[in-house]
Amino acid sequence: MNTPAVKLVSANIVSCLDEGAIGTKVMNVGRFFEVAEAAVAAFDFAGQRVRGQGFIPCNDLAPVLSAGIGKRSANPADYVLRFYRGRVEMFLKRDFAAPCEGAALIVYTREAYLADPDVQKDAAEKARIEASGATHVLVAVLGFAGPKAPLSPFRLVHNLAGGNKEALVWTADEIRAQAAASLAYDAEWAVVAD
Repeated sequence: MNTPAVKLVSANIVSCLDEGAIGTKVMNVGRFFEVAEAAVAAFDFAGQRVRGQGFIPCNDLAPVLSAGIGKRSANPADYVLRFYRGRVEMFLKRDFAAPCEGAALIVYTREAYLADPDVQKDAAEKARIEASGATHVLVAVLGFAGPKAPLSPFRLVHNLAGGNKEALVWTADEIRAQAAASLAYDAEWAVVAD
């Protein structure tokens, strides 16, 4: 029995492949997609907490990534302002990125991505994915450094406010634990950008 070929397409929010990347940056695009598509093909999307939404550890990608974070600085000159996800945000300059120690992919099956609340609100993105022939959608690339990163305070609140279906099944204790971890991490680490 042959495994169907994976056609991995990036979501419209993915900036890691851009020259002016925010967060993790892919430094070798060809090698990245070769490794990523193999990891997606081997992953069990049906067995996830929310069917079709995959968090895929993939440390083989670390050598082709620039990590997405660095140690927070008190020097304003170490930061740049960038327009990101509809608003101006402050980021640590990429020169201060910590060495990439590990990596993971957030990938949705085509069906799960098209059912995502944010995608449902974006007719152009929905049409782009439907016309792409994608089997899977790359939602994020995470180049790890330092301690395990929780959701950012903004992303945590966004998900709780209906931005992600997984948040619907979180318990109150899970939410409180995620909030405490998010604040502690944010006090020490900052996302980097070009």
